[in-house]
This record gives sequence, structure tokens and C-alpha cells, in this order.
Amino acid sequence: MKPPDDKMTKGGMNLKVLTVTLNPALDREMFIDDFQINKLHRIPSLDKSIISPGGKGVNVSIALAKFGVPSIAVGFLGGHMGRILIEELRKVSSHITTNFVFIKDETRENIVIIDEKNHTITEINSPGPKIEEIDLEHLMRRYTMSLSRVEVVVISGSIPESLTSDVYVKLVKIAKDKGKVVFMETRDKHISVLHKEGAIPDVVKPDFRMEYRLLGKDLKELNDFIEQGKRLLDSGAKLVVLSYHVDKDIIVTEDGAWIIKPKIGVDISHILGTGDTYMAAMVYRHLSGVGDMLDIGRFGYLAALAKTKKACKEPPSLEEIDGFSDKYVLERVI
Repeated sequence: MKPPDDKMTKGGMNLKVLTVTLNPALDREMFIDDFQINKLHRIPSLDKSIISPGGKGVNVSIALAKFGVPSIAVGFLGGHMGRILIEELRKVSSHITTNFVFIKDETRENIVIIDEKNHTITEINSPGPKIEEIDLEHLMRRYTMSLSRVEVVVISGSIPESLTSDVYVKLVKIAKDKGKVVFMETRDKHISVLHKEGAIPDVVKPDFRMEYRLLGKDLKELNDFIEQGKRLLDSGAKLVVLSYHVDKDIIVTEDGAWIIKPKIGVDISHILGTGDTYMAAMVYRHLSGVGDMLDIGRFGYLAALAKTKKACKEPPSLEEIDGFSDKYVLERVI
């Protein structure tokens, strides 16, 4: 039997942010030292296998809640996995209001294998459920209604295979038409369509986990990153954050471009969730009204750096982020 739609329950809360996760997931983190293929592995204890709500926008809502920022989380959920996800999300914080559309198909499950001994991380992500046209109509209606309650929209992550990049174009245009500030992290296959259709978010953080490619161009040299970042600025973005190496980023604004990198070592096996922490911290900094676009990008980087000191997906606190205020180097490149 189809469960009832999940309604917003905190009508009196001073909400700030709407996060959109079209393809949420139930995440399973497994800590296995010396992980190898074609071999039986046993997880040593229960605390080495963690189940948590996932999907990039959902993760942003969780991080924002830790920063004390209320948000509305919207998207699609379905089946047993969907029920578990929303039950676990409701346990996280009262700062998260949920307004998901429930669908017939099952919400996906993602698996992450973390090998702290060899400093590796292996991710296995499912494609996601089929979204019917009526489900998309319901989502768009809820999304549009929720916009009146927030200042910022965060659109992050993948799109179920039954949908196309056009859905992101619609989401961005609706938000921009209503005067909302839009943050986005997704792959170039969607960013390129947004660019072509003139629907550029205010803050863009491309997801380079599968390929270093932006606006249809492979990124190899430093100038490639900067040039493509400037193309997004020319099209309407105000801040572009580009992952240059695992622990280095490029921040591009109308005032120039900078490389930001750590003074400390970074454990590669701890990078799960750093992108979502980065995004949430930039939203927090924007809402605080402190600093310019460079400072917003810098604060996001500090938050991601602080996250790498945690093995699991858990975001850092604001106090933990402050502890990294002198642990980075910022160098202007243009």
C-alpha cells in the first residue's frame, strides 16, 4: 500500500533553505581494512557498519542542521528504503522539515567501503527509481510552494535515469524567477544543459568524482579549470568552486581566481561527505552576511577540511571548523 505523502510539520519555524534531492539514497558505510576484490571480508563490529540518510541535498540539510540552520528537504522517496531513510532523517534534527513525494519504486541504496589502513574509499551507487510524470508534477508543485518560505535553494546530486537535465533547468529558473539564491553541485552532463538553457545557479560546484569535465571540455591544465569557471561567471554565476586535486580547490569569482590548499595532511579515505559539507558551509556563510564570494568559498573549504578528520560521513560542528582557520593556504592565480 502506498504510504501517505510526507507533510511539512514545522509551520512556525523560521526556515532559511530548501534542499532538493531528486535521487536520495540510504547510505551504508562499511569500514574494512585491507579491502580487496574476490575476497571474503567480515566487518569487525557493529560500529564499523553505519546506515544513514543520503543523497547530496539530504546531506546538506543534515550539515546545515548541525550549523543551526533550518531547512526543508524535498525530493522523491519510495518503498522500504524510503521509509527507513525518512525515519532516520527525522531522528537527525528538528531543524529539518521534510516534504518528500512518495513514489511506487524503491529508493536506491548506496554502499561505501572505507579502508583506513590503505587510505582508500570505494563507492557503489545505484541508479535510482523510475519517476512517473504525475510524481514530477507533485514535486514541482511542492517545490514552488516551499520557495516562498526560504531565502536559498540548494540543488544537488544525480537525477534518476527516468528524468532528464530539463528538470534541473526548470528548478533553477523557477527559483531565480522568485529571487532566490541558488547553490548547485552536480555533474557536467547537467551543468552543460543548464548553461545552454541560460539557467545558471549563483554558486556552482561541479561534481568531478567521475570525470574532470566542465561545459563539455576535459580539464587537464590549471588554465582549463580557470577558463571554464570564468565561462560560468560570464553566464551569470557569482562563485564557482572547482576541485583541482583531492585536497586542492580553485575558487573563481568576478575578482579573480585562487587556489586553496591545506597545510596539513588529508586522509583520502575520509573524504566521504566533504562536498556536501562544503556546500552547506558556503550556504551558512552566505546567510550570515559575512564576507564576499571568495570568503564564502574559503569557509566552505575549511569545513570540508575539518570533515576529513572524521572517518564517517558526519559533518563537523562550527567550532570544529573554526579550529582549521589557520590550516590552509590561499594563493591568487589571476
